[in-house]
Amino acid sequence: MDHIISIFDAAGLTVQEMVALVGSHTIGFSHCKEFASRIFNSNAEHSADFCPEGMNAKYAAELRKLCANYTKDAEMSAFNDNGYGLLESDQAIAFDNRTRPFVDRYAANETAFFDAFAKAMEKFSEQRVKTELNGDVRRRCDQYNDYKG
Repeated sequence: MDHIISIFDAAGLTVQEMVALVGSHTIGFSHCKEFASRIFNSNAEHSADFCPEGMNAKYAAELRKLCANYTKDAEMSAFNDNGYGLLESDQAIAFDNRTRPFVDRYAANETAFFDAFAKAMEKFSEQRVKTELNGDVRRRCDQYNDYKG
């Protein structure tokens, strides 16, 4: 967590702003491929009972059902992950004493989260802006415009 905090600090962002930005998948969604390694155990014999550390077992089982065909459908996603620790980053910020108070506040108060996220995103968007030939506005946020894959 020290390393992650230092990265955001170097960009001029506070721990509170970092938590709001790290939780941004709450606004949209997370594709199954992004967290499949957390919910599927490589040992197929015990896969149905596998639960990642810190994740609700029933939630993990539901995610395995929802994402069972994620390799055939790259756009498959999960919704309503508030309080469930879907991504590893969720787990990291939920159990660190520096970030936990913000996680608890945002999980309990959606308005506070959205307000904090908007302010942090605006502040972050002004950092090291690339213009002209040095920059590129992505058509899809998860890939470069010239991506051929």
